[in-house]
Amino acid sequence: MAADRSLGRDVHFYDISSPDKVLGGLMLTPSITERTFLFAVGILIVSAHPYEVYLRGIDTPLRPTDEPLQPGKYDIKPDSPQGRLFITNELCITRILSLTVSGRDEAFRQRVRERDRKCVITGVVNPDRLIALHDWSSYHAAHIFPHSGEEWFIRNNYSRWITNREGTRDTGINSCQNGLLMLSHIHEKFDNFSIAINPDDNYRIITFRDDIFNVGGRLLDPVCRNPSNENSVRDELLRWHFRQAVLANMRGAGEPVFETDFPPGSDMVGEIRNGPDAIKRMEAELFARLGGLSLA
Repeated sequence: MAADRSLGRDVHFYDISSPDKVLGGLMLTPSITERTFLFAVGILIVSAHPYEVYLRGIDTPLRPTDEPLQPGKYDIKPDSPQGRLFITNELCITRILSLTVSGRDEAFRQRVRERDRKCVITGVVNPDRLIALHDWSSYHAAHIFPHSGEEWFIRNNYSRWITNREGTRDTGINSCQNGLLMLSHIHEKFDNFSIAINPDDNYRIITFRDDIFNVGGRLLDPVCRNPSNENSVRDELLRWHFRQAVLANMRGAGEPVFETDFPPGSDMVGEIRNGPDAIKRMEAELFARLGGLSLA
């Protein structure tokens, strides 16, 4: 059963001119500061006029500080009486857990492992002895932009962000610049946008759901973002993923968190068909399994 992101929220925000109409909200975690919240609101709100954000009942506007955000209702107030607020219609893609499925993925996985050698979110290192034995159990090479979205990646020319492509037929989606090494349980949270990295806030890790793995507020490990290394992760892709996490978790009721635990013998197709966004998810599942063959 898919999880509803709107449940459990303790922060909601509104256009001050419509104080009863919720524009969105979030589940408060320790990594959500006043600065982070204002940054996220800036992604969600489209306005021709400057605006300020107020905790309802407080006359002082919120400032971009590192103080923890307080729970409650927040009103967004344009500086001009003529100011109008809109919620962005930016696409939030349907994302599933992305696992390596093709020969192209093997090179991606190997290069991400060679560069990182640890979970870059938790800092947990894979010991040299296990690396020598080719034992990478519990570690996943995770795509930042999902493999299942390769068509969208090409259509929007996101390949321009990849600087180490190999030939004209290489889209770049399987470049190690689009990858991070993570522990498998962190990978699942990253893929469903519960965890994201803000490259514009010193690569801070933000958790949008309860932080059960205690990674919120950490900084992305420097091993994967060395500016002198051609194979380092690209800020543009981290920024894209962070924006997607804001859209998925904070806009309106949010996007569904899909079920991924399908024991042997369970009716995976039936459960997907009866769940939310069934057509989009089925397409994503098919592209994830067959996409590796599309441009090979």
